[in-house]
Amino acid sequence: MTVTAELLKTPLHARHLEHRARMVPFGGWDMPVQYANLILEHHAVRENVGMFDVSHMGEFRVVGPGALEFLQYVTTNDLGKLKVGRAQYNLLPNAQGGLVDDIYIYRTGELEYLMVVNASNIAKDFAHLERLKVGFDVALENLSSQYALLAVQGPKAEETLQPFSSVDLLSKKKNDVWEGELFGFSVRMARTGYTGEDGFEIFCDPAGVQALWNALLERGVTPCGLGARDTLRLEAGFPLYGHEFSDDINPLETHMAWAVKLGKDFYGKAALLDRALERRLVGLELEGRGIGREGHRVTLEGRDIGYISSGTMSPTLKKGIALAFLEEGTQIGSSVQVEIRGNRVGARVVAPVFLPKSA
Repeated sequence: MTVTAELLKTPLHARHLEHRARMVPFGGWDMPVQYANLILEHHAVRENVGMFDVSHMGEFRVVGPGALEFLQYVTTNDLGKLKVGRAQYNLLPNAQGGLVDDIYIYRTGELEYLMVVNASNIAKDFAHLERLKVGFDVALENLSSQYALLAVQGPKAEETLQPFSSVDLLSKKKNDVWEGELFGFSVRMARTGYTGEDGFEIFCDPAGVQALWNALLERGVTPCGLGARDTLRLEAGFPLYGHEFSDDINPLETHMAWAVKLGKDFYGKAALLDRALERRLVGLELEGRGIGREGHRVTLEGRDIGYISSGTMSPTLKKGIALAFLEEGTQIGSSVQVEIRGNRVGARVVAPVFLPKSA
């Protein structure tokens, strides 16, 4: 008999149910996929301001005299110039030329960093880092249960939050991180996000997150679910672990290869370089009716040249868009076909970022 594990719940779970969100399993969590309307939620973020409960994400504290040396070894990007109060997108490589996860690292002190990891990878990532920290003067703590996390995103995020912030938000640049008060609650904030829009991610005590959520609702901030989060990140060309990244996908095959700094040594570097680059992550804009979905095959003149890793109908562009791994050498601007339910739909190969301001 198979025993199904009970889904985990964020501190805002009851609020999602009260607002009649449609809930779905995601990475072992019971999460809202949408509230009233996915398209309205998407446009709220593109044009105004929306908020997401992302408390399912994991947070690790890395601290000690050897913290920088350790993080330089276990990640591909270069943390050497990261100052206190700044954040950096980064990757955790494995020993086979793929990735354990893609992450964000916040430098919160001279010898202290906060690492944010994907929800479905929390246990895997922590065990991986625990194995690799042997020999480094560093302590590693899993603080995931001690944080709730909200993402407030959109062109009006700053003006919405500023009256209730103890910190001048205008002075904060992209990837800045700081501590202050918001609506009277002690928080850590960062000017980061996963939508292609300006915005903030707010780390707070789980005990206070419902009051923060309610305060934002009262100021007209639109609650948004995973559905809009996915359409927004796809328009921005942002990868999703398990789709554009995995244990088997070499990050040098993607447009996020800029986060792999080959001028430094890191765990798994030799394996990453030894793997032949036979495919490339590109964007697709569908020219006919239909939506390309994960696993749909892509052909050129009847020949199979790859597959879609993520796809959706873009609410902003009003056309089907997708990220796809196609054989190396496929040219931007070329015409291909996507096989959708037995039909071949024409598509154009484009750069894997669909909105110019997200580049």
